[in-house]
Amino acid sequence: MKNIIKTLFFILLIAIITISSIIVLKNNYEDTEQERIIEQVTDTAYQKNDTDDYKTENININMKTLYEQNKDIIAWIRINNSNINYPIMQTKNNPNFYLRKNFYKAYSYYGTPYLSEQCNINTSDNLIVYGHHIKNSKMFGELENYKRQEYYNNHKIVNIYTLNDKRKYEIIYIFKTIINKDFDYYNYINLNDESEFNTFKNKCEKLAFFNTQIECDYKDKFITLSTCDYTSENARLVIIAKMIK
Repeated sequence: MKNIIKTLFFILLIAIITISSIIVLKNNYEDTEQERIIEQVTDTAYQKNDTDDYKTENININMKTLYEQNKDIIAWIRINNSNINYPIMQTKNNPNFYLRKNFYKAYSYYGTPYLSEQCNINTSDNLIVYGHHIKNSKMFGELENYKRQEYYNNHKIVNIYTLNDKRKYEIIYIFKTIINKDFDYYNYINLNDESEFNTFKNKCEKLAFFNTQIECDYKDKFITLSTCDYTSENARLVIIAKMIK
């Protein structure tokens, strides 16, 4: 009887090890595939006459070619010297379509950053962009670094390329908030009057990890980057930047 139990235990152990190995191999394959797709899209984005170094300042994004491949693209986001270098999508009739889709509309647990369906890229006062918090600083996982002021000091500028223009934003607030509890930042898209702006500003200042000492005013334009924060249930890490005029 003891031999039978030992044999069954050994078989179970082998099965667990085998299943675990398969899961690890599968995850590694998926990570490699996601990276390949991202690299393919990035190669399309950068003009052929630009430097191969994607981290330089004066870069043009080939938005026309990207738009020809997928008309859901609304912009490209790039933060110098970081991994944030991605298309931004928008599907107003299916708002969360790119939550688990890559640029080519195939399934991807990385997803693709996307603009809130309530936003207009050209007219909204505050553009809300969502992205997954992926390990190893992939997608919006890089935003985790902004909790450290030293990192912020060297990564203040957010570059946004649209079909019509290039914009620069300077990060002014970094904070964590609990959904449906602390601050419904995602509802502040059009700041209709100065009172609403002041409410928005005061809430950002109250939650901010540190004071960036950068002021903003009513009529400024903003972009908000939002991702999950795994330090608390239903938490979000939020980065808000104002457009440099």
